[in-house]
Amino acid sequence: MEIILLLINVTGAIALLLWSVRMVRTGFERAKGDRLGAAIRRSANGRIKAAMMGTGVALLLQSSTAVAVLAAGFAATDFISVSQGIALLLGADLGSAIVAQILSFNVQVFIPLLLTVGGLLFFKGRTGYTRHIGRIVLGIGLILISLQQLGNATIPLKDSLFLVDVMHYLNTDLLTSFLIGALITWLLHSSVASVLLIATLVAQSVVPFGAAIGYVIGANIGSGLTAMTLTREQPPEGRRIPFANLSFKMLMAAIVLLYLTFRPFTQPASAADAATWVIYAHMIFNAVLLLVCLPLAGIMEKITKWVIPDDALINSESNTVIEPKTALDPTIIHSPQLALASASRECLRMADMINVMLSPVMRLYEKADTHTNQQILDLEQQINKMHHDIKLYVADIAEDGLSEQDKSRKIALINFAVNLESAGDVIAKNLLHLAENKNREALTFSPQGWEELIELHKQVITNMHLSFNTFVSGNLTFARRLVEEKDRIRILEQQSNEHHYQRLQSGSPASIETSNIHLETIRSLRQLNSLFAAVAYPILSVSGDLLDSRLAKASEA
Repeated sequence: MEIILLLINVTGAIALLLWSVRMVRTGFERAKGDRLGAAIRRSANGRIKAAMMGTGVALLLQSSTAVAVLAAGFAATDFISVSQGIALLLGADLGSAIVAQILSFNVQVFIPLLLTVGGLLFFKGRTGYTRHIGRIVLGIGLILISLQQLGNATIPLKDSLFLVDVMHYLNTDLLTSFLIGALITWLLHSSVASVLLIATLVAQSVVPFGAAIGYVIGANIGSGLTAMTLTREQPPEGRRIPFANLSFKMLMAAIVLLYLTFRPFTQPASAADAATWVIYAHMIFNAVLLLVCLPLAGIMEKITKWVIPDDALINSESNTVIEPKTALDPTIIHSPQLALASASRECLRMADMINVMLSPVMRLYEKADTHTNQQILDLEQQINKMHHDIKLYVADIAEDGLSEQDKSRKIALINFAVNLESAGDVIAKNLLHLAENKNREALTFSPQGWEELIELHKQVITNMHLSFNTFVSGNLTFARRLVEEKDRIRILEQQSNEHHYQRLQSGSPASIETSNIHLETIRSLRQLNSLFAAVAYPILSVSGDLLDSRLAKASEA
């Protein structure tokens, strides 16, 4: 019975620790997630700056894995290069280690204050932002409670003779403790939680210092494996970043293990000192990893491109885009709920194709690529066909027995498909045509004008992803943000036009030569953004958040 109670207490403490870490990360993602993403994109013009940003974001999110997922997504949509993503993740690893250091301090006295302030903000906050801040403060307080509970729960383990024998063996076998650390961290999906767990056990004299050092080295490999697991469905550019990071970590771990095998380390004087040095070892490992591997990011990018080659979007024999199997299932057309789900999946396939079409557009402005041009044109033809098929399929879904919500969903599906088809036309017939004209006439944008176009394109890509997430979730907050972003894009368009006219007035040759292409590109990008934002209007209309008209009411005579 005592063993069962011990296991329950330890497991409960670990579960609370994991949930608390996730709670803090969720709070930051909901409060500042979009701004963090924008900051990452803006910082990705240099490896040192990207590494510093990775450290900062990991400190906020308390997770290098979350940064890895963000970096993989940005690389997959050409917001950052693979080498910049590698730098970002190396910095994030150090940030995650610093988080473990901060949380390891003896600040138990602040627990009541954190819970009180966090609870008041979360339960009494009048805005979503205030409640998210409360969630973060509460999460930090709960992390400290979980560590306190874990320490108390593991005190009886010091008297276990069997455990003493096991730990004595692990203390002399770095490789085994290394593998255990990698496995447990991968299972926990959190290096912060894993390192805090082992440090707490060391402080209670349950785990010896030597075994803990091997465990911490393995924990870094486990976090790398977690990032690889969570990004396995990403395009090749996205998968290369966690692969490179894991490769660097494995090389570093091999060197450290080899060094410690031939040069034993000095045991700390007390269990408390040992726990402190375990945290230090984790931070030093990642600091050295950053300093040594950051200059090698460019070389590693080339290696990963060879290991993880680009996907072939076209069939090399027929030179046509490979068309995946449609999600529209005619056998379930008489089951309205299933048919609507089938149509939704097909709409998401269209969305993925739009993403593939829009992401490389700015590269085509820089350099002509006949191969990519043809891919985009072939995808546009597929999208036209999918749009036609979705309309007919949804029209055939019988409305008998459908709720009003499902009937509205039918209309929303058709409208979404129509907007995606229109977006495909804008990309293939407007942006592609403008890029071809620029390259054919060997024109060059002014540096300021080109920077404005790049930034606008990135913002439209971000809003496109938000649009797709809103379509799937029906989230009211996402819908409101989409409309706000539409207004922001309109302001960016106006500012860019004003700056362009100022350059024309100053007689800038590059601006004069590319004036029509510049203005038409801005107009097309804004048009795309409006098509993506249209997803929000049905959601806001149902919630009552949408005004009937943007016109001011006429004054009464």
